[in-house]
Amino acid sequence: MNRRHFLRLSVSAVTLATAATRLPSAGAPPRGPIRAGFLGGSHSHAAAKWRLVRASSRFELVGMAEASEEVRARYAAEGVRFLSPPELVAASEVVFVESDVADHARDALLALNAGKHVHVEKPPADNLADLEQMVKLAREKNLVMQVGYMWRHHPGFAVIFEAVRKGWLGEVFLVHGSISSQVPRERRAEWGRFRGGGLFELGSHLIDAAIRLLGEPLQVRATLRTHGKADDNLRDNNVAVFEFPRALAVIGNNTLQPNAGAHRFFEVLGTDGTATLRPIEPPTLELDLGRPAGPYQAGHQKVPLPPYERYVADMDALAAAISRERALAVTLEEELRVQRWLLRACEMG
Repeated sequence: MNRRHFLRLSVSAVTLATAATRLPSAGAPPRGPIRAGFLGGSHSHAAAKWRLVRASSRFELVGMAEASEEVRARYAAEGVRFLSPPELVAASEVVFVESDVADHARDALLALNAGKHVHVEKPPADNLADLEQMVKLAREKNLVMQVGYMWRHHPGFAVIFEAVRKGWLGEVFLVHGSISSQVPRERRAEWGRFRGGGLFELGSHLIDAAIRLLGEPLQVRATLRTHGKADDNLRDNNVAVFEFPRALAVIGNNTLQPNAGAHRFFEVLGTDGTATLRPIEPPTLELDLGRPAGPYQAGHQKVPLPPYERYVADMDALAAAISRERALAVTLEEELRVQRWLLRACEMG
């Protein structure tokens, strides 16, 4: 890839993945940092988001509400101010819901009912009715509701989405992805609370990407199995096949794989070429095109990507949406579609 193509790609990927540094439109009144509170801190993404929000000039941390002494102890050394849930919600403009997955909808509804913007960790609810109520409140009260799927601003996914939407891969007929982990025995019970097991808690990241990329499925067929040797019923080896009008998406997940991060991937096959993101983190993206398309040449090529750090662009996009600089890239209608098909794949709705 020549220098002109590299620069064009880098600018495009940065715009799609990290474009939250734009200033308000001319004449917009300046505003101070957005007061942000964390309703829960037990989710695996919570600590990293806490530190990013604390370091951001766009947010002002007001504290955390967390009932678990064990979880509170993890944050005590960082000087966290602990408040009750009502105190935290009252003091915040935006509430980060980073509690246990089973409590996401309850906590998000508490904040939305109080008229607060919300960043709710994924999955946002374990049933569709709760998410429908969250969306209803966000619309009625003109509030921002961002769901914490961590790769929505990933530069590799951004390039793939651009390539598909501009037709550079031709007619897409297959999306294939896998996201796995090796869950410690002591955490299996937490994930086992949900019928979808690991597919619900972790596989949701790639189901989110596949459905936003391809639109409304026709149907989904899933195989959810317990193949680990622990004495429990966690669905730990799973595959979901989504059927679209002219394409399939096959998403795999297990909680048994050592060194799983290096083997996570997302691949899109089209009649004019293939895009493969493997591993997803740190991102490595390759294209193999049957003919030149956009800034890319025919044949196999490694695509250079801009620097990437989890959650950074998500936090910037949230601040920009609350400040009315630009809307979130994912609409509330898309959130409902992703949740509806995630629950169906997990035999939960």
